[in-house]
Amino acid sequence: MRSRRASRASTAAAALAALLALALPACGSASDSDRTAQDRAARDDASASARRGVALKRIGSFDSPVYVTGAPGFPRLLFVVEQPGRIVAVGGGRKRTFLDIRGLVGYGGEQGLLSVAFPPDYARSKRFYVYYTDDSGAIRVDEFRRRTATRASFGSRRPVIEIPHPVNANHNGGQLQFLGNLLYFGTGDGGSGGDPPNNAQSREVLLGKLLRIDPRPAGGRPYSVPSSNPFVGKPGRDEIYSYGLRNPFRFSFDTTHGQPRIAIGDVGQNRFEELDYTTVARASGANFGWDAFEGFGKYEEDNGGTPDPGGTVKPIFAYGRSRGGSSCTIIGGYVARDPRLPSLRGRYVYADLCEGQLRALVPHLKRASGDRRLGLRVESPSSFGEDQQHRLYAVSLEGPVYRLVPR
Repeated sequence: MRSRRASRASTAAAALAALLALALPACGSASDSDRTAQDRAARDDASASARRGVALKRIGSFDSPVYVTGAPGFPRLLFVVEQPGRIVAVGGGRKRTFLDIRGLVGYGGEQGLLSVAFPPDYARSKRFYVYYTDDSGAIRVDEFRRRTATRASFGSRRPVIEIPHPVNANHNGGQLQFLGNLLYFGTGDGGSGGDPPNNAQSREVLLGKLLRIDPRPAGGRPYSVPSSNPFVGKPGRDEIYSYGLRNPFRFSFDTTHGQPRIAIGDVGQNRFEELDYTTVARASGANFGWDAFEGFGKYEEDNGGTPDPGGTVKPIFAYGRSRGGSSCTIIGGYVARDPRLPSLRGRYVYADLCEGQLRALVPHLKRASGDRRLGLRVESPSSFGEDQQHRLYAVSLEGPVYRLVPR
């Protein structure tokens, strides 16, 4: 693993190259026919974008941004997470450093500062949470508190949880999301390929999981576990909410229904990228199948895979690595709720890191339908985000952050 100093000197392109080296075989240069197809796709995208009334508005450029979100009580502010270890507050035409923890973060490839989440009572409590990897490769969630609307206190740091991730630098998960007062976060399976330790299927380790905790200290412990978590009082770690995930880099909650639902973009091995979508209630104790399954199919690589454990939750959508000739990593997004974008209402917006096309589909509990291109491209999309006004954002690892706006 690279040192922190060397990692800080990495450009966004170097970080992207390191990530892709772990996901893709070597590719040759594009042929004339490939270029013709790409030109045709670009024209089709422009036409589709015009028909669907959606455009991208650039709101700024940042240092390897990987996430963007709003905060309860501060509708005019946007918070951009930079992978090297900084969070930038954007508002009123200005950018301000909200939090700088580059001294704590081990950055490079898929590692770094990966997410931030603000609880519903943030305006009053001032507390928020960050997800990052340290120099040892461990996954950490820490609590901080803000001093002002645009400045946090580094000295307020309170470690919440540390999850060892000692062997490989990839598959770190990275998403934090609140649903009510409970904090959910997704961890990768520990890296390399095929999950040889079978972390994802083991309920005794916290890798390859969706975890749920109350991050506030209680009873002398840095966090507590809801008694309704599925493995409380049963074999398995109490923090686990769901298991059988490979690398749930980005997930989100869909609250457009009576029962909240969760959408997980789980990064595949060599064949399929998948979208898992179910009610939050059904996700309790659910096994999403890795490494017995990849996408809808049985995972059967040279190093085998776990025998079918039975009762796994199948994805609602999967696509092959050959789609468009350049697929590699699903970047999970959000179900659109912005009333200014009627053509996207109720559709799940997502992308692929290598394709760069923004896409949308209609999520159903059994199977998705209507997958289509939006006619918009973002170079190396690393994440999506949503602010307090339900406006959607797309993030490019190369620097720009965009808002989806009416055309």
